[in-house]
Amino acid sequence: LKEKTEDLKRERQLAEDLLHQMLPKSVAKQLRKCQKVEAENYDQVTIFFSDIVGFTSIAASCTPLQVVEMLNNLYICFDSRIESYDVYKVETIGDAYMVASGLPERNGTRHADEIAKMSLDLVAAVRQVVIPHMPMGRLQLRAGIHTGPCVAGVVGYKMPRYCLFGDTVNTASRMESTSLPQKIHISSATYDALLTDDAYEIEPRGEIEVKGKGKMKTYWLLGNRNYSVQN
Repeated sequence: LKEKTEDLKRERQLAEDLLHQMLPKSVAKQLRKCQKVEAENYDQVTIFFSDIVGFTSIAASCTPLQVVEMLNNLYICFDSRIESYDVYKVETIGDAYMVASGLPERNGTRHADEIAKMSLDLVAAVRQVVIPHMPMGRLQLRAGIHTGPCVAGVVGYKMPRYCLFGDTVNTASRMESTSLPQKIHISSATYDALLTDDAYEIEPRGEIEVKGKGKMKTYWLLGNRNYSVQN
C-alpha cells in the first residue's frame, strides 16, 4: 500500500508539472477546482515576438521531420534560457515565439527590463543553435517588443489556452514584422519604460510606416552596459 501511494504521488506530480508547463500555475489551480477562470486586465505589460528570418524558404528545402527537429532544438534552447527571467512564455506558432512579462503575476515596473534582457540573450543564443541537416548554417532571429495594457484569460474547454488580447499584442507583433535580421525592434512606449534604467544602449530608428498604425517612432535595442548575455 505504501509503494502504491508513492507511485500515485509521483504520477500526480508528473501530471501537475505537465499542466504547469501549458498554463500558469494560478490558472491551473482554478481549473483543477473546476472554477471559472476570470479574465484579467493588466495596466502595463511588455510583450516580445520573434520569428526566424527566411523560415519559409528554409522549411521548403527540408523534410517535415527536419523542420520539426530544427524548431525543437531552437525552442529547447529558448525555453531553457527564459527561465532566468521573470517572464511567461505565451505560445509558439510555427517559427514565431511569444513571451510576456508583467503577467500572469504582476511585477511592478520590471516587465520591460526583464523582456529587454531576455531578448538580448535570445538574439545571441540563436546563433549557437545547430541545424542538424545544415551543420554549416545558422539561424537568424527577428524580434520586436512593445509595452502597454492588455487583457488575459483562458479560452476554450478542450485544450484550454491562456491568451492575451488587445492592441498591445498587435503592436508588439508589428514591431517584430518590421524588424531586421538579428535586430530587436522596440516601440517608443518600451523605450520610455527602459529609460528608468540608464544602462541600455538604444539607437533611434526614426519614423516608420506600420500597417494599421500609421507612422511610429521606433528604436533598436542594442545592448545593456551592466549585463552580459549568458554563455
